[in-house]
Amino acid sequence: MSQTLQASTLLAVPLAPLVGAALAGIFGTRFGGNQIGRGLTHTLTILGVFIAFVLSAMTLYSVAIDGARFNETLYTWMMVGDLKMEIGFMVDGLTAMMMCVVTFVSLMVHIYTMGYMKEDEGYNRFFSYISLFTFSMLMLVMSNNMLQLFFGWEAVGLVSYLLIGFWFNKPTAIFANMKAFLVNRVGDFGFILGIGLIAAYGGTLNYTEAFAKAAELGTITFPGTDWMLVTVICICLFIGAMGKSAQFPLHVWLPDSMEGPTPISALIHAATMVTAGIFMVARMSPFFELSDTALNFILVIGAITALFMGFLGLIQNDIKRVVAYSTLSQLGYMTVALGASAYSVAVFHLMTHAFFKALLFLGAGSVIMGMHHNQDIRWMGGVRKYMPITWITSLLGSLALIGTPFFSGFYSKDSIIEAVAESTLPGAGFAHFAVLAGVFVTAFYSFRMYFLVFHGKERYDQNPDAHHAHDDHAAHHGHEEHHAPHESPWVVTVPLVLLAIPSVLIGFYTIDPLVFGEFFKDAIVVNTDKHPAMAVLAHHYHGAVAMALHALSTAPFWLAVAGVVASYYMYMINPAVPAAIKRACHPIYVLFENKYYLDWFNENVLARGARALGTGLWKGGDQAIIEGGVVNASWKLVGWVSSLTRQLQTGYLYHYALVMILGVFLLMTYFVWLK
Repeated sequence: MSQTLQASTLLAVPLAPLVGAALAGIFGTRFGGNQIGRGLTHTLTILGVFIAFVLSAMTLYSVAIDGARFNETLYTWMMVGDLKMEIGFMVDGLTAMMMCVVTFVSLMVHIYTMGYMKEDEGYNRFFSYISLFTFSMLMLVMSNNMLQLFFGWEAVGLVSYLLIGFWFNKPTAIFANMKAFLVNRVGDFGFILGIGLIAAYGGTLNYTEAFAKAAELGTITFPGTDWMLVTVICICLFIGAMGKSAQFPLHVWLPDSMEGPTPISALIHAATMVTAGIFMVARMSPFFELSDTALNFILVIGAITALFMGFLGLIQNDIKRVVAYSTLSQLGYMTVALGASAYSVAVFHLMTHAFFKALLFLGAGSVIMGMHHNQDIRWMGGVRKYMPITWITSLLGSLALIGTPFFSGFYSKDSIIEAVAESTLPGAGFAHFAVLAGVFVTAFYSFRMYFLVFHGKERYDQNPDAHHAHDDHAAHHGHEEHHAPHESPWVVTVPLVLLAIPSVLIGFYTIDPLVFGEFFKDAIVVNTDKHPAMAVLAHHYHGAVAMALHALSTAPFWLAVAGVVASYYMYMINPAVPAAIKRACHPIYVLFENKYYLDWFNENVLARGARALGTGLWKGGDQAIIEGGVVNASWKLVGWVSSLTRQLQTGYLYHYALVMILGVFLLMTYFVWLK
C-alpha cells in the first residue's frame, strides 16, 4: 500500500454509521412512517458500523506497517479574517488506534443490542442513536482541527443525552440525562475558552499550525496576570476533559447515566464519550508539555478520581453502578498518566480498558437479562452454573480490570503506576499513593461483585421485590424475578467472547509498539529532559514476559491479591464481617452512600444559588432597572413632557400672538444685555 491514505476511504469511515443512523432514524420510526422493520433497521446500522470497522482496521494496518499518514483539509466551511474554519482528517498512530477501538466496541454493542433490546418499543430508535453516537466519536478522533474536534465533542454529548434518557417515561432517566447535559456544559465552557485562546493568540484552529506555534505561545504571559498563557490554555482545555471524562468534581453525571439501557453504558463508558477527554489531552501534548503547573493539576485531579471514586464502588449493590464507579476510577488512572507525561501509557490503558470494560458492562447486562432484570447483586448468587459463558467472560474481564499479570489491564495499569513513581512533579507522591491504594480497592469491589453474583448460595428467590419489576424495562415486558436464571442468546454471548479475547491478549502483543516503540512518535510529544518518566520506564523494560514475571514480586500484584482474598473472606466465608465494619464505620459509610455529598451540594447550593441569582437579576435587573427604570421611566418622562407642551397648544390666535410678542421681547432684551 502507498505511504498515503485515500480521502474517500477515510470519509467512508464516519459516513457509513451516519447513513445507517439516518435510515434507521427516519424510515424506521414514526417520524418517517415506520417504513422499515426491525430486521432491516439493525441490518443497516450493523452493516454501517461493520464497514467502518473494516476500513479502520485497514487504515491501522497501513499506518502501523507501511507508515502511511494523512493530514488534509477536505472542506473549508468559512473564513473569518485570516481564521479558517475547516473540515479535515488527521490520521496517525493515535487516530488509527482510536478508530479501531471505537468501531470494534461499537460493532459488538450493536450485535449485543439485538438480544438486549429485542422486546423494546424503541428498538429502531435505539439503533439509530448508537450509530449516530459512533459517527460523532469518529468525527472527533479523526479531526485535524479544533473546530471539528469541538463538533464531535458536542455531538457525543448530545447523543449521550438522548441515550441516557432513552426511556423518557422514567423520571430518573430524565433527571440523569439532564444532569449529564448540564455538567458537561460546565466542562465545555472551559474547553471552548481554551480553543478560543489558541485561535486568538495562535491565529489558527488547525492542529499542525497550532502545534508549530506552541513554543511561541509558551513565552507569552496572560494579560493582566503573571500566569503563562499556555498554562491558562491547558487548564481550560483540561476542564473540558474533566467534564467529558468524568473527573472529580465533574464526575457526578456518570454513575447516574446507568439509567439508560445497558448497551449504551458499555458504549459511553468503554470506547466513546468518556475517553474523548483522555484522547484530547494526548493529542494536545505539545501544549501540555510546556506547563508543569497544568500537568501537576491534571496529576492531582486524576489521583483524587482514581482513589476516591473507587471507594464509592465498595458499597454499591447495583451491578451496573459497581462497574460505573470502576470506570470513574480507571479514568482517574488514565488522567494520572497524562499528568506524568506518560501520554502513550494513558492511551494504551484507554485501549485495553475499552475492551475489558465493554466486556464487564455487557456481561452485567447479560446477568440482568438472565436474572429477569434484577440488578441488585445481594439477590443473585450461584449464577455461574446457569450462565457459564457469561461467568467465564466476566471472570476474564474482572482479572483484566484488577491488573492480573499477562492480562491486558496489567500491562497498562502497571505502566501507569511505574510512570507516576518516576514523575518529578510536586503532586507525584500523593498520586503514587492513590494509584497504589486504588489497586487494592479495585480488586476488592470487583471481586465482591464477582463472588456475590456468580458464587455462593443462590439468593434470587429471596429477593423482597421478586414480585415487582425492577425497572421500567422489566415492567414493560412483564418480567418477574423469581424464575431461575438462564444463559443469554448467542447475539449476547458472541460479543462477550469476542471482547474477552482482546481483554486477555491485546496488552501482551501491543505494549512494545504502543508504549516503548515508535507507534505514536509523530502524534505525542514528550520533553524527556523535564519529564523523564517514560525514558526511565523504557530503560527498565525488558519485554512483556519479563515485565509480567517481575510483577509477581511487586506491591501492586500483592495488593490486588489481598483485595481478592479479602473480598472472598468477607462475602463467601464470613458475611458477618462487612456488617460489623459498616456498624463500626457508620459515618464513613454514610459519607460514601451520599457520594461525598457532592450531589447535595450541587442541587442545594450551586443550583439553588444559580436560581436565586437568576431570580435576583430578573426581578432586580430586568423588572426593576430595565423595565421599571428605563422602559417605564422613558415613557413616563415623554408623557410628562407631552402634558406640559400640550398646555401651549390651545388653538387660540391671541395666545399664539402673545407668545410671539413675548419671544421677540426676550430676544431683544438678551441682545441688548450682550451689548
